[in-house]
Amino acid sequence: ENAPKGKRAWYGTFPQLGAPIGFIIANTIFLLINFALPHPDGPTQRSEAFLTWGWRVPFLFSAVMVIIGLWVRLKLVESEAFTKAEKTGAIRKFPLGEVFRTNTKNLILGTFIMLATYVLFYLMTSFTLSYGTKAADAPVPGLGFGYTDFVIMQIVGVLFFGIFTLLSGPIADTVGRRKLLIWITVGIAVFGLMFNVFLMPQLDDKFTGALTQAFLIIGFMLMGATFGPMGAVLPELFPTNVRYTGSAISYNVSSILGAALAPLVAVGLWAAAGGQPWLVGLYLSGSAVLTLIALLLSKETKDVDYDTNIGLGETGSL
Repeated sequence: ENAPKGKRAWYGTFPQLGAPIGFIIANTIFLLINFALPHPDGPTQRSEAFLTWGWRVPFLFSAVMVIIGLWVRLKLVESEAFTKAEKTGAIRKFPLGEVFRTNTKNLILGTFIMLATYVLFYLMTSFTLSYGTKAADAPVPGLGFGYTDFVIMQIVGVLFFGIFTLLSGPIADTVGRRKLLIWITVGIAVFGLMFNVFLMPQLDDKFTGALTQAFLIIGFMLMGATFGPMGAVLPELFPTNVRYTGSAISYNVSSILGAALAPLVAVGLWAAAGGQPWLVGLYLSGSAVLTLIALLLSKETKDVDYDTNIGLGETGSL
């Protein structure tokens, strides 16, 4: 709401950078602690001491980030758009009921617009780590990479996640959020059909490693391109009087449908396919189709005026 006109998506990408930066910092700390502990099974595997108690150490250090986050929140002031809405009497005492009464359509659209983003993220982080480090001769086989090797490969991919998160903002401000997200979502759907191309073991281990790294880079590039504009898209779906409530509900319901279920569904599909990842890829493509439908049913929000779209009894549908 504080961004200059024509730069909302660009400004909105900076909070989104918390995901790739947090992933890199957290996993680097985990790797350093894991390296420092005894490794009876080899230096590329997880230490037994790390699995027993070492993983708790980073969580203790994260208390520092909680304090920093609290300090930042205490320093925040209300945006000019919210202050104007407050003066007009548009702000409701019970925004939860208001958003369901006036913006049901946008709640549903926002939820499904975000769906493929969440599914992609948790497949690229949680599922690939399980699949990549599972032994190739296990009952449900994987690629057999060492744990530390694969986490480093993920960190390399996440660097592209951060870069494309930033790049997506100016593009979304120029061509529009809807157009950009439609093309990226089509890319995610196609990417889902390529899981067996990139993630099947090859005769040459180096070729397997190269294909897997390429897979991680492409997946995280798509992740950045779809995640970056969401900082602008979801708030723009709702008028000022229910903007935070509406975007928060869409964001978090989507996280339940996508993030919470994706790892469980992926592991089940992986086992059902006899250790091959193609069903997991179809699951991603299916979620992308649902997101694509939601995008096609929505309208462009790039030019929404926060000063006039305050929610004085209107439906708020765009």
